[in-house]
Amino acid sequence: MSRALGPRCKLCRREKTKLFLKGTRCESPKCAIEKGRPPPGEHGRGRVRESEYLLQLREKQKAKRFYGILEKQFRGYYAEAARSKGVTGEELMRICESRLDNVVHRAGLAMNRSMARQFVSHGHFEVNGKKVNIPSFRVKPGDLVSVRNRSKSIGRIIENVAYAEGRPIPDWLGSNLREMTVEVRALPERDQMDVPVQEQLIVEYYSK
Repeated sequence: MSRALGPRCKLCRREKTKLFLKGTRCESPKCAIEKGRPPPGEHGRGRVRESEYLLQLREKQKAKRFYGILEKQFRGYYAEAARSKGVTGEELMRICESRLDNVVHRAGLAMNRSMARQFVSHGHFEVNGKKVNIPSFRVKPGDLVSVRNRSKSIGRIIENVAYAEGRPIPDWLGSNLREMTVEVRALPERDQMDVPVQEQLIVEYYSK
């Protein structure tokens, strides 16, 4: 599957908000948003007429880039959320949050989602004792995600665990950094997802 390989800070500048795509850099003064840099492009500094369609499009793009999901898959998630009995926008966000790469990142075992995606793809994680190398794998309440025994000595994973100690973990996850495991206690409610998007605008975008 293709991925956006360009400058990640450029994506944050385009959406005018932090998407936390570069780990610790996003929390430092070096962050492009902290510096107040304008959106990329020839007309980045100019005033753009924000139509209703543009606002909806930007929220959709922001959510995709936040989770690192391409259009076809994201549209599929929306279709699934629309078929569910819950609120479509909230269900869409819940589907994205339940991806294995997101859980690995949320638990503090990876600095950002792209790193988590790489770790999972390389077979460093297992779910309920079985190796899973699909980043989009969806976890369920009661699942136990863990670093495989042969991967616990990898320097980058050890660094991530050390950095994550003392940092907050979402309530819907139970993270044991010493054992490099994370338990999925439940799927998150909307107020437990610190996602900087207005999902109702995404619903309106796809409903047209």
